[in-house]
Amino acid sequence: MPRVPNIQQRIRDDIVAGGLSFGARLRIDELATRYGVSHTPVREALRELSGEGLVVIERNRGASVCSVHLGTVEDLFDMRSAVEMMLARRAAERRTEAHLAKLAATERLLEERVAERDFPAVPSINRLFHGVINDAAGDPGALSLVDRYWVLAAALWQRYGYEEARFHGVIDDHRHLMRAIELRNASSAAALAAAHIEKAKHGLLTRMQADPSMVK
Repeated sequence: MPRVPNIQQRIRDDIVAGGLSFGARLRIDELATRYGVSHTPVREALRELSGEGLVVIERNRGASVCSVHLGTVEDLFDMRSAVEMMLARRAAERRTEAHLAKLAATERLLEERVAERDFPAVPSINRLFHGVINDAAGDPGALSLVDRYWVLAAALWQRYGYEEARFHGVIDDHRHLMRAIELRNASSAAALAAAHIEKAKHGLLTRMQADPSMVK
């Protein structure tokens, strides 16, 4: 029998990929059959995912994938901005040469994928880039919050898609952020991180607003 974390990850991956859509009911029998496991690991996985905000469990109604509306996304990005500003500031203060090298290598890989128009590969590399910054910040308590925001944001971007021009903006933002961290300019790093997330927020909200089914 697969371990609970594996089932949790498979459900999470299906939500991000759109296989389990926002607002969809999650019936334990169906999920157990889908993943070839008993009811117990499915129940435990759903409880864990409810803690991440991806799944909602209501008494007498069962579980469902979270519903998303514009206000949810604004709140998501505003909270993420506050956390990542702090992490960028601390990364600039605490980074090592090893962190800088890893940032540069990850950014090169991201830019290669954009140049090759391999856009589906970019989001995961982008997450790795920001993961290096978060690691440099050395604040494990904040990382669980960031991971939660990343998962839901990934599911939303998967549903609404990216504009090619956005990737070039991401590259420009990353280069400036890397430079601020290299120079140990904590205030600039925080400001650049905030601006980077704000652009992402407005880009996603614009695409969501074009969806006639979206709750304003």
